[in-house]
Amino acid sequence: MDPDLRPQRRAQGELETQVLAALHTADTPVTAAWVQEHVDAELAYTTVMTVLVRLLEKQAVTRRREGRSFVWSPAADEAGLAALKMYRVLNGERDRHAVLASFLTTLREDDEQLLRDLLEQTADESAD
Repeated sequence: MDPDLRPQRRAQGELETQVLAALHTADTPVTAAWVQEHVDAELAYTTVMTVLVRLLEKQAVTRRREGRSFVWSPAADEAGLAALKMYRVLNGERDRHAVLASFLTTLREDDEQLLRDLLEQTADESAD
């Protein structure tokens, strides 16, 4: 097959991102069929279900039985999901100190100050 005619492979996590984006547009919990209709790519129903189950295992979505099927919701807002991803990356590394130190050196000055303010606020709340 001509390499130019082969379908492009998706980037890792792209389907999960699309499914989560669709879930965030819903006002209420939705079915997998609803998600299938609202993702940017044409996906088979089984693919959508596989992605939803993987997201459930990662605690990025929740589900509850409604009738004979499940309805799905994002487990947190987009900021919460980003924080969960950061937490998982940190937990996947052996040298947490090195990872955090490296992360800090990549922050812009205003982000570094925001982080300092948040840490101070958390410390103050813990002291109360």
